Amino acid sequence: MSYKFLDHATDAIIEVTAKDIKEAFAVAADAEINLTLDQDKVEEKDKKEFSANGKDLRYLLFSWLEEIPFLLITEGFAIKRIEFDIEENNGYKISATAFGEPLDVHKHNFKVEIKAPTFYDMEIRTNGQVYMRFLLDL
Repeated sequence: MSYKFLDHATDAIIEVTAKDIKEAFAVAADAEINLTLDQDKVEEKDKKEFSANGKDLRYLLFSWLEEIPFLLITEGFAIKRIEFDIEENNGYKISATAFGEPLDVHKHNFKVEIKAPTFYDMEIRTNGQVYMRFLLDL
């Protein structure tokens, strides 16, 4: 499982490879968190529950990528790790718990604010392993 940032002048394009969908969503979350702050500097002092929904995997990924910056920026919660389950039943739902602490821009080395994920150039392939590519508007 891995992620990498691709060159882009103003936004972030992230490619993810993983063994399955759950791992791919975990890696996507870590990539998004580490784009925003230094995840290794966050301590697990508190937790917040959240969810993401989508009619298909693309919409689920979009919703997931929206929720994480909402916690980070709007709620000011620095995320160390996330535990979650993905359910499929007339669409998809992720039920998640984020572990972390209140955001401290200096301690956590706040880097950039993510405005929103986009559907532009979003790709999810599942053939043996999972490949995802998505763009974040910074």
